Amino acid sequence: MRAGPPSLLSPAIPIVRLCTSSRRRPSMSVYVGIDVHRKRRSPWSRRADLLPEAWIAPLQIRQQRALLRHRCQLVRLRTLLRNRVHAVLADHGCDRPGSYFTAPGRVWLDGLDLPGASRRVVVDLLSLTDALKEPIDALDKQLLAHARGDPRVKVLTQLPGVGTLTALIIAAEVGDVTRFPSARKLAAWAGLTPTVRGSDLTVRHGHISKQGSPWLRWILCEAAQTAKRSPEFAPAYQRLAHRRGKKIATTAIARRLLTRAYHLLRTVQAPHDRQGTR
Repeated sequence: MRAGPPSLLSPAIPIVRLCTSSRRRPSMSVYVGIDVHRKRRSPWSRRADLLPEAWIAPLQIRQQRALLRHRCQLVRLRTLLRNRVHAVLADHGCDRPGSYFTAPGRVWLDGLDLPGASRRVVVDLLSLTDALKEPIDALDKQLLAHARGDPRVKVLTQLPGVGTLTALIIAAEVGDVTRFPSARKLAAWAGLTPTVRGSDLTVRHGHISKQGSPWLRWILCEAAQTAKRSPEFAPAYQRLAHRRGKKIATTAIARRLLTRAYHLLRTVQAPHDRQGTR
C-alpha cells in the first residue's frame, strides 16, 4: 500500500488516517459508491469502528525501504544484462565452464570471434554491467554499516537462509512488529495465508492472498530456497512437497520463516519501542 504524497505525511498535518479498502466490513459494502457518499460516511465509519486504518511507517523506515528496494532493483537489472550476454553467445554456440564475468571469463569473451553486431551488443551489455558495480557496492557498504548497529539483524540472521541483507529487508518491510498481536496476523498481512471462501456448509481454501508487501514475500521465498534444505525445515518441506508440490511447500516454508522471524523480532522490540501510528 502506498502511503500517499509526502505532503500528507508532513508533521504540519496533525492527523492522517489511511484506510485499507480491501478490509472493509461486509456491512459497508452497500455504501460503496461515488466519492461524495464516501466522504459523508467516513466520520460515521470511524466512530462505528468500521474503518480499518493502515499503519503509517515513520520516515526513517520508509527511507530504509527505499534504499533496500533500489538495491534489489539494481541487482535485478544487472542480472537481466548478464542473461542477455548469455543469450547472445548461445546464438553463436559459444560457452565455457564457469562465469563469463570474472577476470578469466572477460579474457575469454575478448578472444571470441563474433560478428560485428553481436560483438557490439556484448560490449554494450558489459559496459552497462560494469556501470552498475559502483552504485551497488556503495549501497552494500551503507546498508552493511547500518546492519551492524541494528539488533534486529543480529537475531534474524540466526534463521537458516537469512543473511544480513535479507534480514535488513525483512526488518524494514515488517517495520513495527508489535502492531501485530500474533504471528498469524503478520503472515496474513504479508499475504502468505490462503484465501478462505465459504458458505453455511462449505469452506474452500484458495491460493495465498498476496496482499501486503511483495518485497517481503519475495525475500522470504528466496530465503526458503535455502531454508528448505536445513535440518530444521527439511522434514516439513519433504512432507508438503510430496503431498502438494514443491511450489506450495516452498511457500509454506516461507511462512514458517516469517513466524520464526516474528518471535525473534518481539524479543528485541518491546511494546514501548513502537514507532508511528496505527
